[in-house]
Amino acid sequence: MRPIASVHDIPLGEGRTFAVDGDMIAIFRLRDGSVRATSAVCPHKGGPLADGQIDLKQVICPLHLNAWDLRTGCSLSGQPDVAVYPVSIDDDKIMLGD
Repeated sequence: MRPIASVHDIPLGEGRTFAVDGDMIAIFRLRDGSVRATSAVCPHKGGPLADGQIDLKQVICPLHLNAWDLRTGCSLSGQPDVAVYPVSIDDDKIMLGD
């Protein structure tokens, strides 16, 4: 696991994009305080998923309102799935990886 950011860098209910080893990864801090991580790029038209609307289960792309499950990356609207990444919080640090 590697530290990516402070938990305080991402407000509750929002996402931010981070470059990690050449990949753009969106990390979301859900309203319950948990975190999820997906590919940062919508596979439909390249929209910024970190700027999308989230709840405890899904992210909705801000461009065309396609949705993905935050836990599995599975599309909820017929688009290709997005990659998901293991992410956790340790001592106020957001940690990415197994």
